Amino acid sequence: MLPALDVASVSAAVQGGPLIPAGELSLPPGLIHLNTASAGPTPNRVLARTIAAWRQLERDPVAQCYSDQPDTVFTAADDVRGKAAALLGCSANEILFTRGTTDGITTLAHSVKLNARDRILLSNLEHEGGEVGWLHREKMSGVVVDRIQLPFEEHDPQRIVDAYAAALTPKTKVISVSHVLAPTGLRMPVAEIARIARSRGVLCVVDGAQAVGQISFDVRSIGCDAYATSGHKWLMGPKGTGFVYIAKNAAGAFDPPQWQLGRAVGSNSAGLAPLTIVVGLGEALDATRALGIHRIEAYNRGLANTVYTEMTKMPQLRIVSPTPGACSTAMVAAMLPPAIDADRLRAALRTRHNVVIKRAERRWFNGIRLSPHVFNDEVQVARALAALRTELAG
Repeated sequence: MLPALDVASVSAAVQGGPLIPAGELSLPPGLIHLNTASAGPTPNRVLARTIAAWRQLERDPVAQCYSDQPDTVFTAADDVRGKAAALLGCSANEILFTRGTTDGITTLAHSVKLNARDRILLSNLEHEGGEVGWLHREKMSGVVVDRIQLPFEEHDPQRIVDAYAAALTPKTKVISVSHVLAPTGLRMPVAEIARIARSRGVLCVVDGAQAVGQISFDVRSIGCDAYATSGHKWLMGPKGTGFVYIAKNAAGAFDPPQWQLGRAVGSNSAGLAPLTIVVGLGEALDATRALGIHRIEAYNRGLANTVYTEMTKMPQLRIVSPTPGACSTAMVAAMLPPAIDADRLRAALRTRHNVVIKRAERRWFNGIRLSPHVFNDEVQVARALAALRTELAG
């Protein structure tokens, strides 16, 4: 069963203003940023820590980049493995730093031991970053990518699990699935999918780009073999950061080249890591844990519930996100009628109303997605919805 937040706690969470005040960000006054699911704004304290680490590194590059002494940038960056592990619920030696989720999934796709004609199972609703590594592996080494077809408005966890179970074949070796679907914000039943995978001797890889920093969970409870995420979305960390979890008991299945000569942040097999932004990612992880992931989830879901409720009142929109509840997240998406172009609507909201939203990927549908986060508040959401109403009517 998916965990559900108490309705009263969600409603109460949005009282008292944003969890991160506007003054702690670099966003210009008046800008309403409702697209954290694409990229979150990095708080000033995270930027300051990143820049301080960079200045420290440049004073003595060799010592700061390669020494594991306590006061070096290398050590500060390597310590971030433990911070990432604490958030995910695993150990530091199960964490591999990457440039983001796409880099992480691609690394996993090319590190897993497969034979020609082995099969990989995806859905039609995976983000490009979660599938490109598998498609490249198919092109290069002859594995076969299968897809199940999930309707956008399929939100029933059991039917989704049944669809994955039915699609497995004796040759299926990996299921790769999003924890939260990018097009709709649906929280997928990944623990149940991972359980089905284990029962059939299939590896389970989870794309966590839209989950880490947004919802509460731990990877051990999910039971997946590997999990990849980014630092630049809900964690609001430096762009170009991310990390992968590879379970200890999956070590025989995944063999990333970066770990051939050690698992520290940098090594002779991983190369020189982007140490300064990894240190900044550590600051972002500290900030997330200080706020509390349960508090963040409740606050964001409170804002998103308002977005969902008000968007259902706009006749031009067809909501494809789940109703507020156990399967919903802070992402609300809707289809537009053919007469309303999503690109033009997005541009109008930005230029006329200073509101930033996401245009849905064309391969999915002509539509929009809103994703509030801890720096937004009820006033901003109300203004954005009023602007959306105005543009749809015009």
